[in-house]
Amino acid sequence: MTAPQRVVVVRCPGLCPPAGAGPGREAARAFERVLAALAAFCPAVEVTEPGACAFGARGPARQAGGETALAGDVAAALADLGVGCRVGIADGLFAAACAARHGGGAVHVVPPGQAAAFLARLPVSELGDRALAGLLRRLGLRTLGDFAALPAGEVAARFGAAGEAAHRLARGRDARPVTARPPDPDLSAARQFGPPEPLAEPVVFAAKALAGQMHAGLAGRGLACVRVRVQITWADGRESSRLWRHEGLLSAVQVADRVRWQLDGAREAGPEREAGGIAVLRLVPDQVIRATGHQLALWGEPAAGDRVARAAMRVQAMLGQHAVLRPLPQGGRNVSEQVTHVPFGERRQPGPAGGREARPWPGRIPGAAPAVVYPEPRQAAVTDAAGRAVTVTGRCAVSAAPATLAIAGEPPRPVAGWAGPWPLSERWWDPAAARRRARFQLLTGDGRAWLAAVQHGRWLIEAGYW
Repeated sequence: MTAPQRVVVVRCPGLCPPAGAGPGREAARAFERVLAALAAFCPAVEVTEPGACAFGARGPARQAGGETALAGDVAAALADLGVGCRVGIADGLFAAACAARHGGGAVHVVPPGQAAAFLARLPVSELGDRALAGLLRRLGLRTLGDFAALPAGEVAARFGAAGEAAHRLARGRDARPVTARPPDPDLSAARQFGPPEPLAEPVVFAAKALAGQMHAGLAGRGLACVRVRVQITWADGRESSRLWRHEGLLSAVQVADRVRWQLDGAREAGPEREAGGIAVLRLVPDQVIRATGHQLALWGEPAAGDRVARAAMRVQAMLGQHAVLRPLPQGGRNVSEQVTHVPFGERRQPGPAGGREARPWPGRIPGAAPAVVYPEPRQAAVTDAAGRAVTVTGRCAVSAAPATLAIAGEPPRPVAGWAGPWPLSERWWDPAAARRRARFQLLTGDGRAWLAAVQHGRWLIEAGYW
């Protein structure tokens, strides 16, 4: 059996953008200096995410006199640049990334063969799949060690291919190496700009079209790209070349995002660097896997029209992948939880844990979902026929029938009908997040219906049915 690959992950917390956002221009420039400094240790450095990168440990560690010495040298080199970092070394990329995030101190080296033991104490959220992590927690599996202890066959049968891949990571077995033999060069795609392009936006837009061309060539051979090399050449002959990895499949939008980040970092030398503009953009699939395909529904998959898709992708190319979102239904007891927003073009199955919105949720309000959901519940007052406030006891007994609804900032409305209460006690095991509510549906004289809740003696309007 082949020994696991030792990997170095360097993470710069100050340069990592918030979740779901791209790096700022100053952070991209600083990270470009980090990558240039790391090239002195290993020329094949790949960017795993903005603010973090990885390279193989074997050769650099031998030259530095050991892995601990290598990690110390890397941290010292970046400290000279004024950049704080955390260095993790372990068997495989996933364990090394976790060591960089959660290891004790700025440097953490996981001994060979100890990756599974190191990962066992970490939460399942480290897998990066929120839906799977949420399902595992509901099943009582809170750590990677709990998940890794399950039989592999049962995991594959219950969670499918995605769960099986996550189970391998939890056991410290990476599916893909950091370095591998590059694919055939004819799978790359390039664009020459004549005259050279001085602005970033047209180059990013061209990167999306090039990515589509590259994906089409790979699909023709039954392949998909998980790591791409972006090569940018300026008119004066200067070149920027970076490896970008994504644990999922690199979509055209994601490739365009990475071209933008790389251009922001390449502007470090100032406007004179951009003199003459960009002459050539080349995308090279540096690591590919066999494409597993995407199964469509029986009657096909609904898709936006071509004009809408092109417009949305153009905005994403200019402003980032999360600039255009689409709603997606999912499960939940509360109306605010039953819809989530994902980036346009991202393929994701509805609902957490593979469509739980279709299953009955205990405590969910019956009937059709409301059409209007307020981002923040609106304050309201509900009174009975005598003008007294309607209250709800701990056993969900209503003091009197609701007669009037007064929403803050609006005139009172007579209540023509009502239903409820539906009690809901959430997260009773967590005092900080626990809450108890009684929910009502109120029909007012103007023909509108409202979803209301009583919490801590206060009436709140959560949604409307018009």
